[in-house]
Amino acid sequence: MNLIELTASDLGLAAGLVLLLGILISLNGLGLTRSLYVSTVRMTVQLLLVGLVLEALFSADHPFWVGGMGVVMLLLAGWEVMARQQRRIRGGAGYLIGVAAMALPAFTLTLMALVVIIKVHPWYTPQYAIPLLGMILGNTMTGIGLGLNSLTRGAAAGRQAIEAQLLLGFDARRASRSLRRDSLHTALVPTINMLAVAGIVSLPGMMTGQILSGTPPLEAVKYQIMILMLIASATGMGAMLAIELGARRLFDERQRLRLDRLAQS
Repeated sequence: MNLIELTASDLGLAAGLVLLLGILISLNGLGLTRSLYVSTVRMTVQLLLVGLVLEALFSADHPFWVGGMGVVMLLLAGWEVMARQQRRIRGGAGYLIGVAAMALPAFTLTLMALVVIIKVHPWYTPQYAIPLLGMILGNTMTGIGLGLNSLTRGAAAGRQAIEAQLLLGFDARRASRSLRRDSLHTALVPTINMLAVAGIVSLPGMMTGQILSGTPPLEAVKYQIMILMLIASATGMGAMLAIELGARRLFDERQRLRLDRLAQS
């Protein structure tokens, strides 16, 4: 089956639905119409620009440009992790924690998938490397953002309980054990739910795109299973690393809780 190309008028019809939704939201007095329209325009521009960049990358087919694209994606994802936190860690430490926690599992697992599982040659083939890294990085970003947000908010809300345990002689790691456990739970629940409903309630995006482009359904399913397993692994590892580094930042060398290292909500 050949891919059916979409025209500008086809996309215009889809945009009309968003326009209609904005009108309905306005009539109900929700005040979200402007945000909906701005976000839709931003999404459209961003994706069109990405499409142009990817076409150039696919033509260049060079590891330098593929790696550069990966680094840019990582740095932007780190910024998004910081932006989603109500009580973020002050200074560059918070940003570095998010970037490091994403980079290690996302790049490692992407490289493993390209070299060991898919066995694509060369390993930096943009058609495989960029979408794969993007899906893993995007989901890892969400998990890390949720985990760090839960960690910092929980530390502020549970200050008295944590300090009471420190006064009883517990070290920082033991005093923050329940906080770290709850934060990891918050980070992983969306990923676990995604795994549970895949194929029953929802058809994942990659599989749907491959099927629409003419890939045999069973082959698309195999790729999607691989992707979801990689996403779950990277999200779990990244969240654990981010929460561990974040928890250490909340205490000093004298085992004191340092909420002054958090920005005000």
